[in-house]
Amino acid sequence: MSLSRLSRFHCHRLSLLSFTPTPTLFSSLPLTRGRAAFTTKASLSSATTDNNMVKAIRIHELGGPQVLKWEDVEIGEPKEGEVRVRNKAIGVNFIDVYFRKGVYKAPSLPFTPGMEAVGVVTAVGAGLTGRQVGDLVAYAGQPMGSYAEEQILPANKVVPVPPSIDPAVAASIMLKGMTAHFLLRRCFKVEPGHTILVHAAAGGVGSLLCQWGNALGATVIGTVSNKEKAAQAKEDGCHHVIIYKEEDFVARVNEITSGNGVEVVYDSVGKDTFEGSLACLKLRGYMVNFGQSSGTPDPVPLSSLAAKSLFLTRPSLMQYVVTRDELLEAAGEVFANVASGVLKVRVNHTYPLSEASKAHEDLENRKTSGSVVLIP
Repeated sequence: MSLSRLSRFHCHRLSLLSFTPTPTLFSSLPLTRGRAAFTTKASLSSATTDNNMVKAIRIHELGGPQVLKWEDVEIGEPKEGEVRVRNKAIGVNFIDVYFRKGVYKAPSLPFTPGMEAVGVVTAVGAGLTGRQVGDLVAYAGQPMGSYAEEQILPANKVVPVPPSIDPAVAASIMLKGMTAHFLLRRCFKVEPGHTILVHAAAGGVGSLLCQWGNALGATVIGTVSNKEKAAQAKEDGCHHVIIYKEEDFVARVNEITSGNGVEVVYDSVGKDTFEGSLACLKLRGYMVNFGQSSGTPDPVPLSSLAAKSLFLTRPSLMQYVVTRDELLEAAGEVFANVASGVLKVRVNHTYPLSEASKAHEDLENRKTSGSVVLIP
């Protein structure tokens, strides 16, 4: 949770928050299954042409940022139900770090990380309708492999990018924006009058949660690590900002809510905040843990939830965009709110794709705020 995720623009903005894409904006694409898109240079045949050679980040062993290697890879031509895309901007997310470290398991080694990108379609598979060469498209989630100059994607996983939205903005908001969407609108449906707590309120997802939560009419409490990030969270619609290095966030939330607690906590930090987050909830409150930047939380006995009849969930975006219709609805609502100004996207950090290791290092050391984008 922004991918810390503004004041409510009252009645005339309500329709934007429940936007449903129409066929004229998002055309249906045939369903297909993904396939491996890359082959390392060592395995190329002599028949390989330069047109099939691209640069990509590869991981041969799990570890720190230094395991991200800049290499030549072969990319094939799209098969039926697939498109070939030349990436213009690639989003960086903490889930990329989890796969690099092995917290989440990649299917095999070596692999190309990355779960989000925007690019131009350069080729389409046989028999495919609804997509054509030159289309600007975005994707988020599976298949993994966006840290590349070009990639092969299932056509049913890409969505068209409105011309009013810059590719770098779109690349930075697809995964984070759809994450904020399902957290606020589906996992727990935030409504006017609710009080919500957002950890890492100045981060990519946290920023969007704060803006969107405020626009939905909730009172937003956010935690951040320093005064600079506190200023950003305030600008993003946090009514109350807590610098957790200077004060106990549990005590402060208790004070803000007059001892009542919050309806929901959105916690992407994990180990360092988990117990405190549970303590901040009101009766029948929802603990939504969607990340673990500080490490995996300690096990929680079910009996600890009983005192306040709490709900605990560990959701994933992939289970909320299972169908094509769900994907189009989520992406459409995100893009509509960006276009309308409900969501402001800060692409505060850009790096050359070849310097992905530096981007990961800065992200892990909390030297970044807002969104981080790689440029091929």
